[in-house]
Amino acid sequence: MKSVKTRQGLAIEPVEDRARGGGVVNRRIVLKRNPEGEPKPSDFEVVTEEVPPIAEGQMLLRTKWLTLDPYMRGLDASGPMNNERSVGSTIVGGTVSEVVESRARAWNEGDLVVGYYGWQEYSVGTPEDLQWGNEAMPIEKWDGSLGPPSTALGILGMTGYAAYAGLLNVATVKTGETVVVSAASGAVGQVVGQLAKIQGCRVVGIAGGPRKCAFCVDELGFDACIDYKAGDLSTALAAAVPDGIDVYFESVGGEVLEAVIPLLNPGCRVPVAGWVSQYNTPSNNAPWEQQQATPLQRLREVGLNELGYEGSTDGFRFFHFNELAARQPDASEALRTMSGWIKEGKLKYRESITHGLDSSVDAFIGMLRGENFGKTMVQIS
Repeated sequence: MKSVKTRQGLAIEPVEDRARGGGVVNRRIVLKRNPEGEPKPSDFEVVTEEVPPIAEGQMLLRTKWLTLDPYMRGLDASGPMNNERSVGSTIVGGTVSEVVESRARAWNEGDLVVGYYGWQEYSVGTPEDLQWGNEAMPIEKWDGSLGPPSTALGILGMTGYAAYAGLLNVATVKTGETVVVSAASGAVGQVVGQLAKIQGCRVVGIAGGPRKCAFCVDELGFDACIDYKAGDLSTALAAAVPDGIDVYFESVGGEVLEAVIPLLNPGCRVPVAGWVSQYNTPSNNAPWEQQQATPLQRLREVGLNELGYEGSTDGFRFFHFNELAARQPDASEALRTMSGWIKEGKLKYRESITHGLDSSVDAFIGMLRGENFGKTMVQIS
């Protein structure tokens, strides 16, 4: 069958769902080479193969939704783009899949499975599979009463858990405090800011461009939002936080963090979810003295404590969303709470959706550039 190419040159081979002979054909995107700097379409390739018949205890799953997240490229994360041993492997990622055939007890055709099956159209799963490789997080059936299936990967999934855990559990935000949120219009940032408003805080976002800033203020209810692309970020941010910063939710690093540091109040808390501005920096092979400091290193350099270390109640701490997601019944309670706020109109969300597996690479590269507006999702089928 003739190959075609996407806009950025990734070779995609169109196939039928059913191969000759009746088997299911799967397409999956694998890492062809470890990217140097910003990923390119040529770093990826599509593998087409027939899925063998499922065995007893297995399920055939059709991917419905795939989430694309910065950690997949992060220099310090466990994603496949940091490890040459992962070349040739299906790229990891959270998924919502539909059971199309089941030989597994208590799993039926039509069930929606929240899992971690990655960048592919089909997968073979078992009830013992895990989400995010975490032994405390088995796959689960999606409870449609909470919200649409896509939200299982966003505001009612990893995104919501990260915002909830970082702001409420790590930072222990208090009424009346000033909260600054980096990447404010992004998947996690928009939730953090709204949660802070629900807690009675003054919220200032930092985002790229007037459209994103207007969304944060006009739609999400932030008190202010600073456009870091407008120039003189430090002066603009200082004017927006005359009483300083009590909580800074860090997802970006770089110049944004440098503008924040002088404004941090004594007793501040800085939950660190990541630093996307540095994920594409090709510095792994550079001499140590030439490598850019991570937010964790910079915050140590300026004298902040590490939250929780020797009983410290202020300072900074890197955290992972599964600190909450893997803990029951707290995780279920957090989901029910956020689902309720959504239904009451107190908590809004925005998704940046592309369609079809073919769009995944372009969407991923664009997300790392900040081209997304909200949670980056791919509707696979």
